[in-house]
Amino acid sequence: MNGSSIMHSPSTSLADRLRLMDGRGRAAWTVGLCCLYFASLTVTAWLMDDSGLSTDFMNRKLAPSLAYPFGTDWLGRDMLVRTVKGLCRSLGIGLMAAVFSSFVSAGLGIAAATLGPRVDAAVSGLIDLVMATPHLVLLILVSFACGGGATGVVVAVTVSHWPRLARIIRAEVLQLRQAEFIRLSHRMGRSPLWIARHHMLPHVLPQFVIGLILLFPHAILHAAGLTFLGFGLSPHNPSIGILLAESMRHLSTGYWWLAVLPGLSLVVTVKLFDVLGNRLRLITEPRTSQV
Repeated sequence: MNGSSIMHSPSTSLADRLRLMDGRGRAAWTVGLCCLYFASLTVTAWLMDDSGLSTDFMNRKLAPSLAYPFGTDWLGRDMLVRTVKGLCRSLGIGLMAAVFSSFVSAGLGIAAATLGPRVDAAVSGLIDLVMATPHLVLLILVSFACGGGATGVVVAVTVSHWPRLARIIRAEVLQLRQAEFIRLSHRMGRSPLWIARHHMLPHVLPQFVIGLILLFPHAILHAAGLTFLGFGLSPHNPSIGILLAESMRHLSTGYWWLAVLPGLSLVVTVKLFDVLGNRLRLITEPRTSQV
């Protein structure tokens, strides 16, 4: 039996087919599964009604069961509903913070690489200053100065997370400006706008998108951390940071599911974002497509 018949044999399992794929094919499957998880999480949160968020003193502090997979809290609220809706709220905050931070990174990185040595020195000094400041201290100060809440969390994460991506974009644009095909386009009379659109943008855009996705886990974790410390979101609506902060006073009494299950859900979600960004990088970099 030749190789082609093995590839198309009905008895070939999905695991065998995945093993026969190259690195880019496996990465595409992983990206699809991650997107399916996030889509399912969003749809589930949208389909869930708010009845699980109301108090029910007849079902207080119930351990995980078939009726309540994540148990109930000290007010009888369904922890599964609170966790799913809290995750979606954290994803929304992380999305806004990551998008704003990425655009700040792109603007400052391109400005440093194209507007001369003075602007480059100013932006580089600002990058060093922000990166030298203790991360948690900067987050707390900015969030407190903005009055807390969702706005404070978004601004704090935006202010503290842009330097790394800005440094990458700056280096990418500086390298492109010295490339031979860019110089050739200048000699052929192409305008700077044409060169930026047709030559620089296709090279910088994948770095920007991957950097945006990889900012998600940091934004989600720091939004949860700020809320856990009391500088973040309002406790009136569920979020992962609020669930973890509220559960601390009940852990010593044996109600482990109040912190463990929401915490594990946060860890899985953050890890999948990290996997998604790394697999997209694998797909967009031809040199690693066979890894």
